Amino acid sequence: MAGSSGRRGRITRSADFDRVYRSGRSHATKLFVLHAFPRGDDEVARLGLSVSRKVGGAVERNKVKRLLKEAFAAKLTEIKAGTDIVVVARTGASDFCDREGLDGVARQLDELLTQAGALPQIDKIAEGGDEA
Repeated sequence: MAGSSGRRGRITRSADFDRVYRSGRSHATKLFVLHAFPRGDDEVARLGLSVSRKVGGAVERNKVKRLLKEAFAAKLTEIKAGTDIVVVARTGASDFCDREGLDGVARQLDELLTQAGALPQIDKIAEGGDEA
């Protein structure tokens, strides 16, 4: 996974997941829910995934997680530092991944990150547009 920060870039502790769920803001599409929490530091953005058995069997769940990790890794340099992001896959995510692949997952993630304000480039474009 080129561009990924490995273990440091992942949320693994229950307490961290709970903090993101409780204190973060959520944004949703039909297939994914993104919870974003600004940690307030300058460390790399971290990703946590929640893909339940409602999504499918182990093979389907792992495929969804792999595609989400790849899409996140591709966006990592654009995501605001110090942000914890948890993505919850909803029922139907596996079928979507089969149909649309990495490109479809990347579009969904991009939409959610934009809604969450986790992409600073979007903020700069919006600020520049207000001045005109």
